Amino acid sequence: MTQVTKSPFEYCMVCASPTPPERVSDVPWLCSTACYRTFHGLDGPAVPAGDEAFTGDPSASPLCHDGVTMPCPICQRPFTPTGRQKFCSDGCRAAAYRRRRDAGRAPITVPKAKPRRPITVYECDSCGERAVGEQRCETCSTFMRRIGIGGECPSCSEPIAVGELLGEEAAT
Repeated sequence: MTQVTKSPFEYCMVCASPTPPERVSDVPWLCSTACYRTFHGLDGPAVPAGDEAFTGDPSASPLCHDGVTMPCPICQRPFTPTGRQKFCSDGCRAAAYRRRRDAGRAPITVPKAKPRRPITVYECDSCGERAVGEQRCETCSTFMRRIGIGGECPSCSEPIAVGELLGEEAAT
């Protein structure tokens, strides 16, 4: 009876994935780029922290292409990634994008709105009286028409609009 000798490299040297029958040889076999980088010390360990290192028994550690779960970086829910998937759902992927996009932006501060009425000049259509900040004429008790932004003249203390000082083209 002839004895069949088994090759010592029937499994991936890092994660214990079974070697395809056509690849079994006396040369160490690595199943993926990740296992190659780990085997040659280019990355951290391929097995998650806390798992046993590969001992030669294929059932000792999880296979790298089987249903390994990882936590979603946004919601921390465990999920089984498909391909290069990093997030458990489209919602978490969108939330991560928004966090990255908004990380460098300074918050926009809108200045507090200032009321325009106290600096607005009004004129009564009935009697022609002007007032700053008052919409109702004291003489005839009717509402006045807005002339524009302005104030009291420093020399005569009469209400005057900025547009009147600069000309009609600068009216508000």
